[in-house]
Amino acid sequence: MLPLGPKWLELNSMVAAAGLSIFFCLSGFLIVSILLRNSNVLSFFVRRLFRILPLAWVALLAILLAEQAKTNAWYSNLLFYANLFPHTLMENGQHFWSLSVEVQFYMAVGLAVVALGSRGLFLVPVTCVAVTVARVIFGEEFSIVTWFSVDQILAGGTLALFMNLSPFAHAARKWPSSVTLLLIPALFLTSHELLGPTNYLRPYVTALLIYSTVYPRGGVLQAALESKPLSYLARTSYALYVIHPLTYAGWLGEGDVLIRYTKRLFSFGLTFVAAHLSSAYYEKYWNDLGHRLASHIEQKNREESAYQSQPTA
Repeated sequence: MLPLGPKWLELNSMVAAAGLSIFFCLSGFLIVSILLRNSNVLSFFVRRLFRILPLAWVALLAILLAEQAKTNAWYSNLLFYANLFPHTLMENGQHFWSLSVEVQFYMAVGLAVVALGSRGLFLVPVTCVAVTVARVIFGEEFSIVTWFSVDQILAGGTLALFMNLSPFAHAARKWPSSVTLLLIPALFLTSHELLGPTNYLRPYVTALLIYSTVYPRGGVLQAALESKPLSYLARTSYALYVIHPLTYAGWLGEGDVLIRYTKRLFSFGLTFVAAHLSSAYYEKYWNDLGHRLASHIEQKNREESAYQSQPTA
């Protein structure tokens, strides 16, 4: 929302790619960890959809109506495949390409578990490497198309498998904090357009960076990661992601550089206020409802399993 450094350094795109990679990797880590603990795919889908859809659909409906979108754009955006060819992302909804990748991953990993049980999760690392190889072959250093970008989510899923199942999962406990401090610039370097092929390594550098921060070591970095401001940003991050482009659409995004970025200060405030209200009230209602429905599904499943395991007369 604000320019970073001299334009020729392309710092905005670098920071965006690095931040997005962390978002993707954390998501893959979370989803695979959840399915390892509980392979009830129906309750998983209910929780995920009640987390994602309520806010996303409200924003998408507003954009679709404002831009007078064609019928195919309605279907592709509301069903989260607008990032696939032919792209039908809207002018004020370009950022939803990453949510489309997320939702497609949810569906794919859920169906893998339905088909193969928990063993289906072992497709995650295999697919991760396959996607990266495909990126190298086709020269896709950065892409919004799922099969050229989902390795960033799959790398997080692979990390979850490693940390939950590997006897070497605790190796990072012995790593000095300097490893994290080296991996941070490495992530930025593998996220810069000017450094070309290094971008293929971004998913794996991100996974290593996250892994290096999992086990507490104390110190300034640990204190920062556990601070109240970052905790607040974590709680409101989804709403911030969905809402922020809408706050500088139309008149708020017009004018010369000085006027436009003066308005942008108002956009920042509007973004945080709207995200706070959404997270604390609107999204909370739907999240709680989704968890109650998922718990009901799991309870019913346990009762059916207990009934089926009873000996027959």
